[in-house]
Amino acid sequence: MDFLFFFNSLIPSWTSVSLLLGFFSYLGIAGSILPGKLVPGANLADGTRLHYRCNGLLSLLLLVGLLVIGAWVDVVSLTAISDRGLELLSTTFIFSVIVTLLLYVAGCKSNDRSASLKPHITGNIIDDWWFGIQLNPNFLGVDLKFFFVRAGMMGWLLINLSVLAKSIQDSNLSQSMILYQIFCVIYIMDYFFYEEYMTSTWDIIAERLGFMLVFGDLVWIPFTFSIQGWWLMSNKVELTTAAVVANCCVFVIGYLVFRGANKQKHDFKKNPKALIWGQSPKVIGGKLLVSGYWGIARHCNYLGDLLLALSFSLPCGISSPVPYFYPIYLLILLIWRERRDEARCAEKYKEVWAEYRKTVPWRILPYVY
Repeated sequence: MDFLFFFNSLIPSWTSVSLLLGFFSYLGIAGSILPGKLVPGANLADGTRLHYRCNGLLSLLLLVGLLVIGAWVDVVSLTAISDRGLELLSTTFIFSVIVTLLLYVAGCKSNDRSASLKPHITGNIIDDWWFGIQLNPNFLGVDLKFFFVRAGMMGWLLINLSVLAKSIQDSNLSQSMILYQIFCVIYIMDYFFYEEYMTSTWDIIAERLGFMLVFGDLVWIPFTFSIQGWWLMSNKVELTTAAVVANCCVFVIGYLVFRGANKQKHDFKKNPKALIWGQSPKVIGGKLLVSGYWGIARHCNYLGDLLLALSFSLPCGISSPVPYFYPIYLLILLIWRERRDEARCAEKYKEVWAEYRKTVPWRILPYVY
């Protein structure tokens, strides 16, 4: 019976389809018409560069405001997402498959020779569908890669807020749920406040748009990063004052390392002479930064990310491994990505990279790894 209920819960409905399409329609319209800083992307292989309208924070605040007003006048249910979690999961997954198949077909038929739209076809259908064919496909003038990243992060917050509303409705709001929600809200709002930093990440600059990125943005991020909230809806956790303080310390340290490292990297790319911790930056080979956080570990931003992920799970206590899926998965992913980064940089920078490794010997965690 439980399996049958689970299976039936996964079947998409017109309501879940309407919710998803309404969300995407809002993002497309708001992202195109709301004011925002126009940020130039990285230089592409043909010398061109895309520009991104970074109005994600305004789009998010407006959307939340509209939902609150809609709930107040009783035309919107704040628990609509939490009531249809599995249904929305399967609907979003099917949408990801359909969209990436269309991207594959459009890429194969494209004759565009620009760096952002030139097809990269290997001949392996699965490989081309999974990794994508075009670097920056667009639809009605909307850059789809940037759009899907924004949708995933906003979706994560909307799921969390709906779970919070459900907890309040069921009189099941706990200290752990409040702590988890606060951490996630700060992290996601910070992401959109510094949204322009996303334009200089590897995914935006170099990865083609295929199922891997679309599924990661639309399904993996919102539905797996919110596991802690779903778990806390049906599990009561009592935290000691010491546990709460320790959890807050992990979050603050993680945030300072994560945001500080990424800000230093972004500022250095924009202005190689920008001061870091009040001093002129030290550089190896003219390109590799060894000041600030980047002089402590070669991938110290990953350390901040891992601490933040851990802080999202700690409010759930230690009675179950389920809420720790996200930090465990992230640890595996980032170690794998760090190895890829190391191999790519070694090939790109050659002897300069070898010198950099001697200067900064630690990969992620100083004196440990």
